Amino acid sequence: MNLKSFKMLEFQKIIAMLKKNAITSMGIEKCENLLPDNEIDKVRKLQRETTEAVSISLRVGMPPIIPVSDFTSIAQKIKIGGVLIPKELLNTATILKSMRELKDYYRDTEHEDLEILNLYLDNLYSNLNVEKEIFRCIKGEEEIDDHASTELYNIRRHMQDAESKIKDKLNNIIHASETSKFLQDQVVTFRNDRYVIPVKQEYKNEIKGLIHDSSASGSTIFIEPSAVFNINNEIKELKIKEELEIQRILALLTQMIDPIFEDILYGITNLGNIDFAFAKAKLSLELNCFEPKINDIGYINLKKARHPLIDKQSVVPIDIWLGKEYKSLIITGPNTGGKTVTLKTVGLFALMMQSGLHLPAMENSEMAVFENIYADIGDEQSIEQSLSTFSSHIKNVIEITNKVTKNDLVLLDELGSGTDPVEGAALAMSILEYLKEVSCLTMATTHYSELKTYAMNTANVENASCEFDVDTLRPTYKLLIGVPGRSNAFAISKKLGLSEEILDKANTFLSSESIKFEEILSKMESDRLTAEKEKEYATRLLKEAEEEKAKVEKESKKLEDKKEEIIHKARIEAREVLLDAKAEADEIIKDLTNLRKDKTKNVNKAAEEARQKIKGSIANIQKDLVKPQKQSKNTINPKDIKVGMTVYVASIDANATILSLPDRKENVQIQSGIMKLNVHVSGIEKIPEVKSAPKVKINSMIKSKAKDIETEIKLLGMTVQEAIVTLEKYLDDAYLAGLTSVRVVHGKGSGQLRKGVQDYLRKNPHVSSFRLGMYGEGDSGVTIVELK
Repeated sequence: MNLKSFKMLEFQKIIAMLKKNAITSMGIEKCENLLPDNEIDKVRKLQRETTEAVSISLRVGMPPIIPVSDFTSIAQKIKIGGVLIPKELLNTATILKSMRELKDYYRDTEHEDLEILNLYLDNLYSNLNVEKEIFRCIKGEEEIDDHASTELYNIRRHMQDAESKIKDKLNNIIHASETSKFLQDQVVTFRNDRYVIPVKQEYKNEIKGLIHDSSASGSTIFIEPSAVFNINNEIKELKIKEELEIQRILALLTQMIDPIFEDILYGITNLGNIDFAFAKAKLSLELNCFEPKINDIGYINLKKARHPLIDKQSVVPIDIWLGKEYKSLIITGPNTGGKTVTLKTVGLFALMMQSGLHLPAMENSEMAVFENIYADIGDEQSIEQSLSTFSSHIKNVIEITNKVTKNDLVLLDELGSGTDPVEGAALAMSILEYLKEVSCLTMATTHYSELKTYAMNTANVENASCEFDVDTLRPTYKLLIGVPGRSNAFAISKKLGLSEEILDKANTFLSSESIKFEEILSKMESDRLTAEKEKEYATRLLKEAEEEKAKVEKESKKLEDKKEEIIHKARIEAREVLLDAKAEADEIIKDLTNLRKDKTKNVNKAAEEARQKIKGSIANIQKDLVKPQKQSKNTINPKDIKVGMTVYVASIDANATILSLPDRKENVQIQSGIMKLNVHVSGIEKIPEVKSAPKVKINSMIKSKAKDIETEIKLLGMTVQEAIVTLEKYLDDAYLAGLTSVRVVHGKGSGQLRKGVQDYLRKNPHVSSFRLGMYGEGDSGVTIVELK
């Protein structure tokens, strides 16, 4: 890769953003050493790695990676037989803990689609016994726990007893009336690892003992009284024993790590890979990126591409495609119009994509993998080398033309500028022609109108421009492919107040060809704006038609469901009627059978009574199956029925439109949605007027809502989607209740939930403003929302 292009395209700033997201020293190192790859299979693997990390982050959150240092130096020390110090042992235990917790975090979740990350996770190493033993024995980076061994505990207990004795003896000496007058201060201090007292220089012979030191001025002598010689010696011996025991413990812990240090070394490499993958995932989520499609045919198709180093609130997305119909794109337009940003966006996207980073663009954006990315952007004038702006640019262009191949991307800013316009334009066309013959992808910006004509008349070359609003005298930063840019010099001058006389005179100095060309461009621009407006209008109509279609289909589905419900209910009622009739018939048959057996009763009379009973039952069944319509006060007089009027149809429980007047049998045809039916006039009713509810009830409801609603909502533990649904209902209720300020608790965590909540608050119509909580309000774990 051409390293000079990295600086021009500001790739190092992307690396700095990525590095902030890494946690371990290994992950940070991988970020610092990140370089684009030009092998398509490797690039696809790097992109897949990032996509997997984004996917699992959205499903179960960011992994529990903790800051750890590299294990390489520790492994080397063990390899040559060295004994690890407490700090190195603690780092080893922390590494083991980090790998164990990471494996545990993903163990209970199915992640079969994570091919690359699963490989990293499977190769992490953990050893709970070693981890626990180190943490049990090591208290700090320079301290061994008293209970690391029984021997160490006993040594330190004896040492404490000896130190207590010596302090008691020395305190007696410094407070005794016969000796206290000889002391500089009544304190016990330490010199050469032995307890001493400060004696005035002139009285040094009054205290029997060994002199260990003196003050800088010589006025104080530090003496170890002879009365504490033996105890100081005892403490000295105990300290030697303590140090030997500590060395023994450290050696034992090192021996525990010795057989597994290569497993740890391999595991921490994978830990660094995981940290690096999730650093890329955090950057992807932060910039709202997607994985691009990757091709090997030299094709670029970016949709709504946003330069990652420009603020998200102000950056203007661009659509750009290059590499199929044409391989060279000439971009024209005014200064500060976005030409250079367009070049940098494409070049930076290529570097990011080939480094495994997602792109801040729409899904299905596509990028090619390039062997090299060459750029000549900005003023590279060198005073030391006495190079002019033109010389500096030409020097870069010479280097590019000497090395470029068909698999490269070339980005040239203000090609041919800094010299005579005629010669500069000719030279620029010659360079572009050479690059076209090489068949590499080329993007160039220019002010020369000759290059606009060149692009219009040359195969495999296309014009583009950065749109400029003459009315506001400001660029819109939109990239228009296929449209050459206008100079706009006369239009801008006129807008700013330059007199018509001067403008008319300026026109006389233009050649007829130039005037004609500008008129063509003006006509093209006018036609483009008209086409865009018509497209917007057509899109809006299409959207409205689709919404209407969806509405009709929904209504049709509703009617169909209602029809099925009515039929189902009728079947159930009919079945119940039939079951009742069967039961009654069985009872009558049973009575008739008993009558035949009883000779004393009149069989004919009883049979007639049974016949009448059955007849009555049939009448009742018919009555149940054909229930008369309940008389409604909204019943319509057949004479008042008119075609087109809207009525309520009780049998389908829906409103419908009258399609015909009543026939001889007083049946009318109605339509509800897409369903047409014939119904009797007795089955249709006027639609009653709906009176608005009294305001008293609304006020009552608001008061009730205000009484129940709380001024705080907690979203802790929710996903962003769950939180937004919950928050939306809560804000509706709070607004209805008349609250002016509420507190949203989302926690600090990774910041993803806070970001999602605040993105939603910007769009909610009830929200007037919001801010993070201050000290005492919950800091960045809460957002205070002011309602309208």
